[in-house]
Amino acid sequence: MNLYDSLTAELTDTVWLDTALETVARQPAAVGRLFPAAGRRCGRWALAGLPGWTVDDAARVLLLTRLPVEALATELEPLYRYGDAAEKRAVLRALPLLPASEAFEPILLDALRTNDTRLVAAALGPAAASLPDAAWRQGVLKAVFMGLPLAAVADLDERADAELATMLGGLVEERHAAGRAVAEDATALLHRLQERVS
Repeated sequence: MNLYDSLTAELTDTVWLDTALETVARQPAAVGRLFPAAGRRCGRWALAGLPGWTVDDAARVLLLTRLPVEALATELEPLYRYGDAAEKRAVLRALPLLPASEAFEPILLDALRTNDTRLVAAALGPAAASLPDAAWRQGVLKAVFMGLPLAAVADLDERADAELATMLGGLVEERHAAGRAVAEDATALLHRLQERVS
C-alpha cells in the first residue's frame, strides 16, 4: 500500500486532500497555505501501518511530492523554516521521496542543531543520505547524547567508520567519567566498529 492509500484509508472524506494535491501541482505557491492546514483539515492521529507517522505527516509529505521539481528550491526551505515542529518533521520525512536538491542539506543541518528529538530522528532517517559524512557522524553522536534509539538511523552500519568509532569512544569515555549511563545500542555500535577496524 502506498502513502496515498494508507492516508485515504484513514479519512472519511478525501475532497480537501485531493483538491490540495491538484492545486499544488498546478500552483506551487499554494503549498504555503495548504501545508500548515493539513493537520486541521485531515487530522493528527497516528497513521496505521507507518509507526511514528501521523495523518498530517502523510498529508504534508504528499503535498510536497506533488510540487514541480523547479518549485522545490523556492518552496521547501520556507516551509521548513517557518513551520512548527510537526511541519518541520514532515519536510524532513518528505526529502527521500523528492528529487535531490541543494535545498536538502541546509534543512538537515538545521534539524540536527535542534534539541527536538523528533526532528533529529527524522533528519537521521532515510533523508540522511543527503548529509556529508562529517555532519552525519555528528548527527549520530547527537542521537547517542540525546538517548535516541540508533535503530532509527538509516544505513548506520553501512556508513559507520573508524572516525565515528573514535568519536563515539570519546563520548562513551566522557559519559562514564561523569557517572552517566550509555545506551546499550550505542555500546553495541561501538563494539561492532572496534571489531571492524581491529
